[in-house]
Parts: sequence; structure tokens; C-alpha cells
Amino acid sequence: MKRASGTSQGGPSLLEHAATRRGDLPSPLADRLRPRTLDEVVGQKHLLGPDSFLRRIIAGDRLVSLILWGPPGVGKTTIAEVIAHTTSRSFVKMSAVLGSIAELREIVSRAEEDRKFRGKGTILFVDEIHRFNRAQQDAFLPHMESGTITLIGATTENPSFSVNRAVLSRAKVLVLEALSDDDLKGLLSRAVRDPRTKVHPGRSFTEEALGVLARAAEGDARRALSLLENVLSFLETEPNAPEVVGQDELRSMAEGELLKGGALPYDKKGDQHYGAASAFIKSMRGSDPDAAIYYMLRMLDAGEDPAFILRRLVIFASEDVGNADPRALPLAESAESAYRRLGMPEGIYPMAHACLYLASCPKSGSVKQAIARARAAIEEKGPLPIPTKLLNAPTALLRELGHGKNYRYAHDYAEGFVPAETYLPEALVGRRFYEPTKHGFESHIAERLARIRASTPGSADRDGPEE
Repeated sequence: MKRASGTSQGGPSLLEHAATRRGDLPSPLADRLRPRTLDEVVGQKHLLGPDSFLRRIIAGDRLVSLILWGPPGVGKTTIAEVIAHTTSRSFVKMSAVLGSIAELREIVSRAEEDRKFRGKGTILFVDEIHRFNRAQQDAFLPHMESGTITLIGATTENPSFSVNRAVLSRAKVLVLEALSDDDLKGLLSRAVRDPRTKVHPGRSFTEEALGVLARAAEGDARRALSLLENVLSFLETEPNAPEVVGQDELRSMAEGELLKGGALPYDKKGDQHYGAASAFIKSMRGSDPDAAIYYMLRMLDAGEDPAFILRRLVIFASEDVGNADPRALPLAESAESAYRRLGMPEGIYPMAHACLYLASCPKSGSVKQAIARARAAIEEKGPLPIPTKLLNAPTALLRELGHGKNYRYAHDYAEGFVPAETYLPEALVGRRFYEPTKHGFESHIAERLARIRASTPGSADRDGPEE
């Protein structure tokens, strides 16, 4: 736990200061250059503009409970640090990874003392608040309601799923965005001129080199400064290091190892997973094979289980293609079977084959609609009696009861169907559950069903129950 009151507390201890001066505990460059005012914060212009809500409440020390949601390295902790340096209230840090309910009780006890005896509020910053379970998050509620603490939570996970609804209802969610390459380039340009970066006198970086570093950081300010720090450390150990560092020098350093991109932001059960999967499916549904293959490979390269993607391809073949192209389902199943035989890396070919075909072929949602309409009729009417003509009659008693009576065999008719025949329970005759589209092969199905249905009673009543 780290406790601060305005700007007077919460800094490094004397031992940390001494160790840093000895060089035993050098702080990372990202920490040394962390902004102390809002004007120094890079990016997030939608939140930090001149008349923005966040800037006004920080400048006026009128903080409300906040949830700061965004990817790593975009300024969540930085904004909290700015608040710590500007507020007149006590400011306490707590890590959800290492924290506990016992620690929270201690914080609340001190906050109550500050409030009662010093007339001073307390801001509690909880990093990675999504790591607290529901019961732990509930522990904040009474103290937020009483005004004992003002909560600021930082999370990389979608708070709609990772933060209690009761906590969300008492806090304002602010969405922070990944930083642009221009934002990061500006940050790096400022960093190489800052004496705290300790760039060797006479050494400089070209604009193109800073652009290479910015792109390699992938929207993460902390990573951008870490890359710069790695490059500077590398240059210090090279006897023939160039004074002017250009993009060619950067790319050749350690055969590119210093500039390799970070892992793609992804989690197999979280927001990144569902966002990428949603984009993948909607791109196929929208008949955009380029976007579909992009999102599929993005998921695979980030570590997604190929079985998940193959399952989605099989589902999609029926749910979104259906009878518009009857070849879609067997092709998706074949891709799944081929992948099981091949594994990776060769298994990517049948997966890509199926993905591109499904994205490019005609689409129909009529299978899904037919399921929904038929299910709605079942819920509306219950288990209606099956027409006796459709029932089996394997015994004399059942034949006497009328089972199978008046049933007409479809293959006895020239067109392969019985004109004017009905098969639904009497209360549902005329209901239409399956409405084929005019896309692809389903147009042929639509023409045939139109002839059949035109001959049946109630054919004019084509409206099914509301979906």
C-alpha cells in the first residue's frame, strides 16, 4: 500500500533514494518521465481537452468516483498520479493483485479518521480493479456511499463484465484509447531531450528512427519508453555506436531483437477475445473475405485455439449461409477434419479455405429464423396434438383409432408432393416458419416451396409469430 497526501507524501523512501543514487535500484525510464500535470499527459484529447469533464474536476479538486478503462500504457496510472499531485485529499494506492480485504479495512479506518478529525477526504486508487472478485468489490460500496472514500479504479478489462454493477452505478467510466503513432513519436522526441533520459552528449535520433520506435510500441507509451531505454543501453555497450541513430541503425540492432513488437493484446476469455471473434463473424456475414481472413489470422497469431475458430466456421455455415449454399456446411466440416489430420502450421490452409469461401458465398439467415419462429409457436401453443394421419399404426388397435388414416404417400405424385396436404397441427395450419431467401441456391428452394404452399389451405396467411 502506498499512501500520499497531496504532494507531500507517497514518494520513494530514503532507502530507495539512496539505492537509486548508488545505481543499485535504477527506476525505469517510464517512471522517471511520468507526467506530473495534465498538460504533460500524451494523447487522450477526448478526455483532457481544455473544457473536458476530467480536466475540470481535477483542476477544481472535485473528484468523483471513476473507472479508467483502456489498454496497457495509455495513461490510467499516470492520470491517477496527476490526481495525487494536485489533490488536497489523502491519496492512497492499492493493487488488486496484492491487496486484500484486511488492507482495505485499514485504508478505510484511516480514511474515517481523516474525515472525522481532520475534515479531509480520501481518494483510493485501485490498480487492476478487475482482479478483485465480486465479494471484494462489494466491500467498497458502503464507503463510497458514505463518502469515506472516492474510488478510482483502473482496468484493462471491459468494466461491464469485470466490475460489479453496483460499483459501476456509483462511478463514471472513462474510456482511454490506444495512443497514436504521432502521440508516441512526440513522447519519444520529448524523452530524448529530457536530461532524466541520460542520452549520451552528442547523440541524436532522426525523425524516422523515432517513428520506427513509435510503431513498434503499438499504442503503449510505457513500451515506447522501454524500447528507447533498451536502445540506449545497447548503444552504451557498443564501442562503434553511431552518434546519429537512424532507422537503418535501429533495425539492424541485435538483428531486430530490440524492436520486436509486443504480444498482440488478447485474452482467451476476455474482452479482446470476444471483440476479435465478433469482428471475424460479422466480416464473414458482411461478405468481406479480406476482413474475415485478417481477423482470423489475428486471433490465431495471438494464441487463440484453432478449435474455437473451426467451431465458429461450422456454426456460421448453417446460421448465416444455410441453404443459400448447401456446400458451405460440408466444406466447413471438411476444414475441421483436415485440421485435425494436419495440425499446425499446414492446418492454416483448410481453415483459410473455409473462411474465404464462407465470407464470399451467398448468405441466408432463414435457418436461424425458422428455428426462432417454430420455437415461438411451441411456446405459444404448447404441445399440440399431432394429426392422426401422421401417426404410425403398427397394431390393429391403433388402426382402429385412426392412426395413419388418410395419409397420402408423396412419392405417388408426379411432382413429389401431395397437393393441398397439411402436416402441422390444426391450430398452426398456414403458419410459415421457414421463409427462404432469393440468395444463391435458396432461390430454387423458394420457387419450389411457393408452388407447394400455393396448393395448401391457409397459404395466404404467411406471417409467423414475432421473433
